[in-house]
Amino acid sequence: MLTVVTQDYKTNEVLMVAYMTKEAFEQTIETGVMTYYSRSRKELWVKGDTSGHYQYVKSLTIDCDKDTLLAKVRQVGNACHTGSYSCFFTDLIKKDFKDDNPMNVFQDVYDVIMDRKAHPKEGSYTNYLFDKGIDKILKKVGEECTEIVIAAKNPDPEEMKYEISDFLYHLMVLMAERGMTWEQVTNELMERK
Repeated sequence: MLTVVTQDYKTNEVLMVAYMTKEAFEQTIETGVMTYYSRSRKELWVKGDTSGHYQYVKSLTIDCDKDTLLAKVRQVGNACHTGSYSCFFTDLIKKDFKDDNPMNVFQDVYDVIMDRKAHPKEGSYTNYLFDKGIDKILKKVGEECTEIVIAAKNPDPEEMKYEISDFLYHLMVLMAERGMTWEQVTNELMERK
């Protein structure tokens, strides 16, 4: 039996730790969907079969001792049964540090937007936009573009920073509404360089 450390393939965030038998490993390879072994139930379980929060394999790497597997996955929804994206959300010790990749915030915000779409929350502005539909979302994207232009004409950089942030948020709502991911956008940009 192998210990499996499962990470988000884009952000490298650790999502969960589980176990895998040879049979679970073979099923994972065959289907491309993470399959684990439940030690308590003594059976295989496909992550997402109950919740819809599947983990699609991007890479599997074995450690030097060949007893731990690192699985990088595309996580749909949340990994944790509590509803959290990761099972690792309870800080025991936390010291200040700066994220090495500030671009991760784009995926983090997008993931929250997708979670709101899948699990609406009363009073959520994001859900208000989804409820109003594509025309309202497009109107907001257009308004925010105009506000960036106006802010850029003013000498205060804080206003422009604020308006760009608003625009990016509304753009991500539009992406979520149309089923587009940051992966698709960044792949397109990489092809253009």
